[in-house]
Amino acid sequence: MEKKHYAIIDIGSNTMRLVIYLQEKAGRLREVENVKAVARLRNHLNDNSMLTDDGLTILINTLKSFKEVANTYELTDLICVATATIRQAKNQDSIQQIVEDKLGLHIRILSEKEEAFYGYLAVVNSTSIKEGITVDIGGGSTEITYFRNRKLIESHSFPFGALTLRQFFQKEVPTESESRKLVNYLQEQFNLLPWLKNKTIPLIGIGGSARNLVQVDQSLKNYPLAGLHQYKMSSSDIHQTLKYLSRLTVTELKKVEGLSSDRADIIIPAITVFHCLFQTMTADSFILSRKGLREGVFYEQLSNDFGSILFPNVLEDSIQELINDYDLDPKQILHVQFLTRKLFYEFKEKGIGAIDQEDWVYLKRASYVFNLGNYIDSESSSQHTFYLLANRTIDGLLHRDRLMLALIASFKNKAIFKQYVKPYKSWFTKLERKKLRLLGALLKFVYCMDATKRQVVKDFDLEIKDTSIELTMYCDQDWTPEAYQVEKQKKHLEKAMHTKINVHFLTIHS
Repeated sequence: MEKKHYAIIDIGSNTMRLVIYLQEKAGRLREVENVKAVARLRNHLNDNSMLTDDGLTILINTLKSFKEVANTYELTDLICVATATIRQAKNQDSIQQIVEDKLGLHIRILSEKEEAFYGYLAVVNSTSIKEGITVDIGGGSTEITYFRNRKLIESHSFPFGALTLRQFFQKEVPTESESRKLVNYLQEQFNLLPWLKNKTIPLIGIGGSARNLVQVDQSLKNYPLAGLHQYKMSSSDIHQTLKYLSRLTVTELKKVEGLSSDRADIIIPAITVFHCLFQTMTADSFILSRKGLREGVFYEQLSNDFGSILFPNVLEDSIQELINDYDLDPKQILHVQFLTRKLFYEFKEKGIGAIDQEDWVYLKRASYVFNLGNYIDSESSSQHTFYLLANRTIDGLLHRDRLMLALIASFKNKAIFKQYVKPYKSWFTKLERKKLRLLGALLKFVYCMDATKRQVVKDFDLEIKDTSIELTMYCDQDWTPEAYQVEKQKKHLEKAMHTKINVHFLTIHS
């Protein structure tokens, strides 16, 4: 597929951004450039709701700078959108005309409904969450949506944002009384929407304030995995982070690891919004979506190629992207999956290894990307496989599931497995760790059955004896390399299952 670059300029109330995406291979968008400017246009909206001359100058100069960056790419399309501040500006028509005359850019002013919709669209097309409530707090407005079965059910835009809520605090460090007034105000606002009540489902945070909340939480916990997208927090996590930050002055906040200095004065009201909404809903978790309004705009455009605004399977698309990126062999993957599935269900039906149906889900995922680190270096393939899968955003997988995928797909031996899992030991029970090791050993064993990628082993039979498992492999070509690798590596599966495995190779003639 021909490489195409798309650009979007997002004129927000607090920040302005230029993001450039590359569309390649599987058709998904990959961010290749992200330029941010803290314009704070909201502060240049006067009492008559007019954007001042100073505000217009900041807008023009920032857009001019963005255009110069964008011009270094051969763009298929460039879109410029604006949200709350420009939407609320009474002189929006003249703003649009001036920008068009001076820079040749058309500003598309998004309605409240559109802004909320694009946030929802980004979430359902980049996670596997079927039902949830999204919240995107900007500088001048807060958009909330409710979706079920991936379909948008409700949406609302509140006329307050992180910048406007800052007025509840007179000084740098909010008093208890000021914090309580803000909480009461937010509770009153959220209670206006009956559909927010009793929703014990994920609350999905979108936008810069949500990202900063997650970054601070990860820093406080010395979180060992990379990546923010689909990071999960509890109500207690949000409360503890809010409590920690509320004690600090703006100067001290600017030094907090994970918190952008330009958000130091607005992070407290933003996190208060998340915490109040979490409690109003009685949410079961807070999950960050790094994909938001900007991605939503392009997902709508790309829907012409897909025939629907909803991608049919987010996780499958992400795995296909990995297959493309690391030049994995689809023919081998399908063959190994056939053999893996058969061996897994033979074990399951015969009660070997205490495996269940859910384990097949994890094993099947890993079978697509086993040993993908070989693309970088064959000698240290396992290490590269684990690092790449554990630390790369995979749309549709929460962090724990991503780690499980990495542990299974990178399996080399018990010692290396224990080395990989050590920083995350508390994430799994002892039984879960043993299960992951077994699944990894099983997958490695099957890949040895196709060591030369010729699909030599066409089928096999499995027989349980008193002290061993007897496997008979049926091959249509010379099977010497496969036999060597199977004999060499079967010990890992034997150790994981505490059972001797005898393998016999037979040549079949068609």
